[in-house]
Amino acid sequence: MSETWLNKINWSEDGLVPAIAQDAASGRVLMVAWMDREALKRTARSGEAVYWSRSRKKLWKKGEESGHVQRVKEIRLDCDGDVVLLQIEQQGGIACHTGRASCFFNRLENGQWVECDAVIKDPNEIYKK
Repeated sequence: MSETWLNKINWSEDGLVPAIAQDAASGRVLMVAWMDREALKRTARSGEAVYWSRSRKKLWKKGEESGHVQRVKEIRLDCDGDVVLLQIEQQGGIACHTGRASCFFNRLENGQWVECDAVIKDPNEIYKK
């Protein structure tokens, strides 16, 4: 497959693009992460989400430790070419490292953040190091 499609992306100065992971069935946004050129290329090739960790400065395949792999159903690019949308099927129903379905589990209520989604599985059971 030609890689010219990667040139359509408006990469940031540090070579990254934000990537939104959305549940393909429900439409719920599960997480936002970053991708570099290699991560997006590997994602498109393998059909499983690969991201760039800004803190660890390396590629990481979603689920490599937890088993909560994201199977990619579709990849879309926004109108400005600066945000990637992955429509995914979340294995195990957990996308967040906190053991929740989505990373967006805090809701603003009366000027305070309130946790509104339950933990599905204790992170200590997921990440045994």
